[in-house]
Amino acid sequence: MHPGPHRRITAEQARAYDEDGAFILEDAFDAETIASVIREIDPLEARTTEFLRTQKDGTMFIATADAITFSVHLVLQSQFLREFVAGPVFQDLGHDLIGPKVRLYWDQAVYKKPSPDREFPWHQDNGYTYIEPQAYLTCWVALTDADESNGCPWIVPGRHKDGTLAHARTDLGFRCLEDAPNAVPLPVRAGSIAVFSSLTPHHTGPNRTNDVRKSYIVQFAPDGAARIDVTAEGSRHATLQDAAGRQFEI
Repeated sequence: MHPGPHRRITAEQARAYDEDGAFILEDAFDAETIASVIREIDPLEARTTEFLRTQKDGTMFIATADAITFSVHLVLQSQFLREFVAGPVFQDLGHDLIGPKVRLYWDQAVYKKPSPDREFPWHQDNGYTYIEPQAYLTCWVALTDADESNGCPWIVPGRHKDGTLAHARTDLGFRCLEDAPNAVPLPVRAGSIAVFSSLTPHHTGPNRTNDVRKSYIVQFAPDGAARIDVTAEGSRHATLQDAAGRQFEI
């Protein structure tokens, strides 16, 4: 539970995070800041797209050049983005929802391009790479307005309380749920953040518009968090998530 005192979120947002697994932090960044973030990311995403076009069918696992791209570890390529993710908004969210010592765990831009049939499956972020503690923080920063027409996030309220679910690999990504009749959308205006737990099952629908839906996803974990791998013999191996250059304290 997150009773406070809080530096950034309200008591109601803390309740929503604890009970539902997510909330929206409205207008976290002004238009000028978001425009600067887009200017930094666009050329980096263009390189990702160019690389994907060299692959068979323009695809590598869950990324496809003309449908959805994932540009990772951008803090290694941009001092501006490094300062952005270490700024006061994320410092406060980390304090309020994780604790006093917080590290950047992962950062990636996700550009969903016009693709009316392309959904991203139901998954938990901790279902891709298993981290302990299992519950870390995902901040889905909307760089453009995101709603049901272009692939905003959807969540399943309350399922984060069940821990990390079993995930199956599909052509579109790992999936932990086939269907979620009680799912709710999280429409997010540009500059706002969908804040959710790494254990909250979520997905994004297709982009049925003519424009690219742009988001920047930054994730934070408590200092000391570790990736857990299991060997063929069944023993566990823990790797601290403190990679030089990109998993820095904020």
